[in-house]
Amino acid sequence: MAMPTRALFQDSLRSKSTPLFKFMLFLFLLSMVLGHETVEVEHYPLVVSTWPFVEAVRAAWKAADGGSTAVDSVVEGCSTCEELRCDGTVGPGGSPDENGETTIDALVMDGATMEVGAVGAMRYVKDGIKAARLVMQHTEHTLLVGEKASAFAISMGLPGPTNLSSSESIEKWAKWKANNCQPNFWKNVLPENSCGPYRPTSYLEHTDETCLKTYAMQTTDLRFLDLGHRIHDTVSMAVIDRMGHIAVGTSTNGATFKIPGRVGDGPIVGSSAYANEEVGACCATGDGDIMMRFLPCYQVVESMRLGMNPELAAKDAIGRIARKFPDFMGGIVAVNKKGEHAGACHGWTFQYSVRSPGMKDVQVFTVLP
Repeated sequence: MAMPTRALFQDSLRSKSTPLFKFMLFLFLLSMVLGHETVEVEHYPLVVSTWPFVEAVRAAWKAADGGSTAVDSVVEGCSTCEELRCDGTVGPGGSPDENGETTIDALVMDGATMEVGAVGAMRYVKDGIKAARLVMQHTEHTLLVGEKASAFAISMGLPGPTNLSSSESIEKWAKWKANNCQPNFWKNVLPENSCGPYRPTSYLEHTDETCLKTYAMQTTDLRFLDLGHRIHDTVSMAVIDRMGHIAVGTSTNGATFKIPGRVGDGPIVGSSAYANEEVGACCATGDGDIMMRFLPCYQVVESMRLGMNPELAAKDAIGRIARKFPDFMGGIVAVNKKGEHAGACHGWTFQYSVRSPGMKDVQVFTVLP
């Protein structure tokens, strides 16, 4: 039989004549007879996030520790990252596409109800995670995209339309244009080394070997540009609130100089994040175009359901991707219901942040490839 909490026991001491006190005293004496010791261990609340986004984790922790739900807490944390423009890749003002425009991908998932709300390639609205929550709360859909997602978010009360570009993003885009739009995400097209418009190559214009060589060079350059210098891209966060409920959320600008209309893995449930209250949660970041093909976070949570610990589950998911795409870059952090957490990565050194009841402040963990 589970013992009452210390706080409730102390409150009952102030009124020793109450039936509650007598019952609690009986349970205490019974535990002594049976040889059990009453120990109170606090696992929750717990906040885990990709990268050293310390202020975002602090905001989520403050909300959860104050009694907010897991969903509200993860929205608070991701919103903070959007406001701070974490590493220039979250929120407005970063990661321009080929047209120099910044768009936002975001997701929120309730691990208790398995409800999901997400937005992709959203324009003119800076509050990505809040828009995702509105999709979850007020529609039967899971994902809205593009200008229609923007119109929905504004109609539901979010501020907009707003220019999401910044002087920094425009300057970055201008330099890229001056470099003949190189590198980019196109393959098997002409012209090869300048800006579009592009058209597909034909067998008469290029051999297969030439196409593959060109694509390999572009891929390498893009990883150096988009992931090498500023590798922190998606904020992917998991929160377990005081009641043990779990939620996850993500927000990102997506890949720098992406083809307009591209939606990465940020708003794809099971790829960038996944939560199941019975098991735990997963957060991921990296080469989203590759990672979404494997739904690594769904796999991590299901692996933990089958008995794997967080470390093995994360390594297994990363390993499956690396066997098919040995040059990809990505990182995963897994957390189970016990509060145990671990990360795994490939192609880069990955970091994730944690705040739990036993910590005085956010701690950053480093994972080597």
